[in-house]
Amino acid sequence: FMFPGQGAQYVNMGQNLYRDEKIFKDAVDQCCDILMQYMGEDLRLKLYPTAGDEVTAELSLKETYYTQPALFTIGYALSQLWMSWGVYPKALIGHSIGEFVAACIAGVMSLNDALKLVAARGKLMQNCPRGSMLSVRIAAEEVEKRLPAELSIAAVNGPQLCVVAGNTEAITKLQAELEKEEI
Repeated sequence: FMFPGQGAQYVNMGQNLYRDEKIFKDAVDQCCDILMQYMGEDLRLKLYPTAGDEVTAELSLKETYYTQPALFTIGYALSQLWMSWGVYPKALIGHSIGEFVAACIAGVMSLNDALKLVAARGKLMQNCPRGSMLSVRIAAEEVEKRLPAELSIAAVNGPQLCVVAGNTEAITKLQAELEKEEI
């Protein structure tokens, strides 16, 4: 099973499954009930808003505080549904928050522990200053020599591919400098 990271979320994701598939609904409800103790609110109101509240819910789901628990919940519920149909993973992989779903399904952590961690992670990330990331197609060691203090290497994806992260203004300036050099 493969689980996505942030950016894959949207209002009413899995709504038809929530309405029609008891296993999926029970898993969503279980996650949301557990999350209530860590978030202090019912995530179902963001996932499946009442008519007229869709725009507010959509804006909320763009906030990391809600995004990460929502994606975890849907990924977990989908995996429970597939397994109820007899489809079991031979391998699990996830990107970003999807890694937590994969770890939970693999038995690395309990559902409660995973949701506690996901809620805390979403809250911490939401409270961080906003920033940007830039994919750079040269070696991280070479990029690192050019970085001002407010930027850092966020990921090394290959010998000639890395990601720089930090405040948006500094990222924009670095991008312009690199583009002038055709990097």
